[in-house]
Amino acid sequence: MRYIGLDLGNRTCGVAISDSMGIIATSITTIHFREKDLQKCLEYVKMYIADRKVEKIVLGLPKNMNGTLGPQSEYVLEFKKMLEEATNLEVILFDERLSTVEVTKIMISADWSRKKRKSKVDTLSATLILQTYLDSIKK
Repeated sequence: MRYIGLDLGNRTCGVAISDSMGIIATSITTIHFREKDLQKCLEYVKMYIADRKVEKIVLGLPKNMNGTLGPQSEYVLEFKKMLEEATNLEVILFDERLSTVEVTKIMISADWSRKKRKSKVDTLSATLILQTYLDSIKK
């Protein structure tokens, strides 16, 4: 089963894809769109879903450290509804707390330049979210 992983922000969406067996996540791209233009983002995501024959969507859900949902979560939940209606695929919400922080630490330890980190953080966060989800269902 092939999955797509998404890390949605206000102007970007990191995209990752799993292999056909749903074991390994790989970075694909970062989608750039006008602030909160979810329709534009959705168009690109649908294209990746069709091209790669995706069967399930894993969408990072930002939570506060105490586990509550904040304003950004409402934005993600709105996009989840749009994805479900546009694709008829199951959208799995997966806790993305600290994913960007973890990815940034990894890139700094690898001595990536600030410019390179900025260009890769969203897609690598999507990859981490998807890989963590895939690992959790294999247990």
